[in-house]
Amino acid sequence: MSLENLDAANLAAALAAPGLIREDIVDQIYNLDEGIPTRFMDLVGSGSFKNLYSEWTENDLTDPDINNAVVDGADAVGNDTNIGLRIGNRAQLSDKTVRISHASEGVDSVGSVGRIAYQVSRRMMDLRRDMEAIATGRQASVPDDGNATAGRTAGLAAWIATNTNFGIGGIAGGFSTATKLVAAPSEGDIRALSWEDVRDQIEAVYTVGGNPSVLMSVPGVVKRINSFLFSTEGKPYRADPVANIGGTGPTTQTAQGYISVVLSDFGITLSLVDNRLQQLYNVDTAADVFLIDPAHFNVSSLYGFRQDELGKTGHSEMRLLSNHWMTKCFREDAHGMIADIDPTADVTV
Repeated sequence: MSLENLDAANLAAALAAPGLIREDIVDQIYNLDEGIPTRFMDLVGSGSFKNLYSEWTENDLTDPDINNAVVDGADAVGNDTNIGLRIGNRAQLSDKTVRISHASEGVDSVGSVGRIAYQVSRRMMDLRRDMEAIATGRQASVPDDGNATAGRTAGLAAWIATNTNFGIGGIAGGFSTATKLVAAPSEGDIRALSWEDVRDQIEAVYTVGGNPSVLMSVPGVVKRINSFLFSTEGKPYRADPVANIGGTGPTTQTAQGYISVVLSDFGITLSLVDNRLQQLYNVDTAADVFLIDPAHFNVSSLYGFRQDELGKTGHSEMRLLSNHWMTKCFREDAHGMIADIDPTADVTV
């Protein structure tokens, strides 16, 4: 501050802060997580339901009968019909509430953050993120009692009961025909992921008729799978380039530092997908690794994403955003799960 001139310091000090200098603020809100995709919900199908408990039927062919021989002219005996099993899940109501005062709507807020349109669009994203985290989680199904207990839909990790690999002490959940509920799995001892465990689960799913095409887990696990595939131990499980290796051809060479697709046993092409919204568990120290056949799972909704204008109770506008939804795992044995994986540990053979 000079004594001779009226300078910026004088203006800033005048009256109360910020003085007589207009604020210089960018009229935009910067957000990092807005671009995080809902990988699982984008992968599987969508559907609908008309009852808060929705069912479907599983029915398998019988095992091959290697003694299937009858005498010529013999009468038909027995009954080989099979009606299968009814499986179901519970619906869950998830919501977000937006409350904006008339003044907040009217003032010139930075990036329109104080306006209802901005808040509704962002909270709708939040609602979808909540659903993604729940759908890939370990949540058990719970019926809504219309009183104190909210309905909950089962997550993918709770559904898978047949093709599983747990740490010591871990137990699979799964659907019970007696209770018509899906139980949550129990946590086991945390361990490093073994690529042989991945191959074993691919074999297990493939043997019963599934065709897993996606390996999904948290970013830390997928990163370490890539490191393994680039290592000497992982070399037998990756496909090396065979064309223009020396860069002598006209095609521009690109450094390959990430493997997104693995050609696994039985000719199965497995996409490696990291999911930043899939949650850790066991005090944020463990992750699940899923082998997914997208054809046998969907996320269904009673009425889709809904926006309701609530009644006025004062000088404000209120919106209720909601979705009454559920997961439908049409065949849990079409998927595989390797549980209790340390996302910071290197993948082993």
